Amino acid sequence: MTDLKEGDKAPDFSLPVSDAETFSLADAKGKKLVLYFYPKDDTKGCTVEAIAFTALAESFEKANTIVLGVSPDGVASHAKFAKKHALSVILGADEDHSVAEAYGVWKEKSMYGKKFMGIERSTFLIDADGKLEKIWLKVKADGHAEAVLEAVTNK
Repeated sequence: MTDLKEGDKAPDFSLPVSDAETFSLADAKGKKLVLYFYPKDDTKGCTVEAIAFTALAESFEKANTIVLGVSPDGVASHAKFAKKHALSVILGADEDHSVAEAYGVWKEKSMYGKKFMGIERSTFLIDADGKLEKIWLKVKADGHAEAVLEAVTNK
């Protein structure tokens, strides 16, 4: 379990984002990176969040910021999710949840009395030098993308 704080160096990672491509922290060098973790493709909150980040994609781009959504789903699931909802954000497949663990968001959760391990919806804003600029934990999907954009553009 990691207790990351704002100002810490972001944990390095590399994730598959399609059958042929990977995305790593180094790919964002010189830009800001919004690294948002979400529990599962095509579920209500995750869809709301992904659509909101997509709607603001141009604004993030103008702010020299890449948006990367990460869940334990595989690249085939991500491709289907992105196509179904016309998503433009990059989706990373963290099937072994090693990146979620490195960022401290792989947690024990409970639903209908059953305990299980899963992603706690969280977002990390990483600056152009690879440091954690801002951290949002236990995020609610509604309005979150807008709050992240505000943090990106008000620096």
